[in-house]
Amino acid sequence: MPLHASAKEAAVPTRRHEKYERLVGVARSLQRLKVAVAHPCDASSLDAVIEAFELGLIEPTLVGPRDRILAVAKELKRDISELTIIDAPHSHAAAEKAVDLVRAGKAETLMKGSLHTDELMAAVVRREGGLRTARRISHCFVMDVPGHNDPLIITDAAINIAPTLEEKIDIVQNAIDLGHALRIEQVRVAILSAMETVNPKIPSTVEAAALCKMADRGQITGGILDGPLALDNAIDLGAARIKNINSPVAGQANVLVVPDLEAGNMLAKSLTFLADADAAGIVLGARVPIILTSRADSKITRLASCAVASLIADTQRAKLTLPEV
Repeated sequence: MPLHASAKEAAVPTRRHEKYERLVGVARSLQRLKVAVAHPCDASSLDAVIEAFELGLIEPTLVGPRDRILAVAKELKRDISELTIIDAPHSHAAAEKAVDLVRAGKAETLMKGSLHTDELMAAVVRREGGLRTARRISHCFVMDVPGHNDPLIITDAAINIAPTLEEKIDIVQNAIDLGHALRIEQVRVAILSAMETVNPKIPSTVEAAALCKMADRGQITGGILDGPLALDNAIDLGAARIKNINSPVAGQANVLVVPDLEAGNMLAKSLTFLADADAAGIVLGARVPIILTSRADSKITRLASCAVASLIADTQRAKLTLPEV
């Protein structure tokens, strides 16, 4: 093996994805997820959709230029005769038609194909005919980190650039709700900063303290919050003990809330490229979960993203069928 080979390249033959495999296994036991796939016009996005369909995870509707989709399927030597295709001339139209399928109740989630994230999200957040709710839209990575027992949720590393304290309330709540959908028994949320003490010169520490107090007062529900915490104090019990931090979160957080998009992006990519982690992406806060994949994602990561969306949709279905009190 060449000395310059990356960690991911080195680990490909032996790397197991136990956490993702568990997620996919649970999702396969659920009702198939109806997915509107926007513009699946390259090999990686279409192949993942076909794989998820064959595994029984999803019931996809492919939205995009019919001829291009069929050409990609032919290139892959995959049979898509069982799949529904809705013709759309280009990526913008595909995004809008996919959103329309959700609004019409014909799909329970959206999935990004080979179009830019901005194109898909523009259709989602449009004021007329979009999928907005009262909740702020945010992104979560559900990360499979080698050596870490459970999936690790990182938010927000893709949507909100420099969120305000008010916006962070929704970002935290979205992540907590995701944790419950993933069947995490106790959602432990670490509000990250560069240190574990409140310092008025570092705004993220002040916001972390405010978010924790909001949770105490019931403004954020369903999870246990602590912060500010530095990354080591959030995920390593030994580091937390050295600093004499005693809380149910320190050293065992399963949700990491970053100060801004730059920090989240660097954290997720550091884990991916230096620790051989995988990052399944999901967008929350809209009417339905949105499966947000990257062109660099492996097949198991794309399948895990579908599984995460399936678990969220199952939680939403359960809420709709609860009897009125």
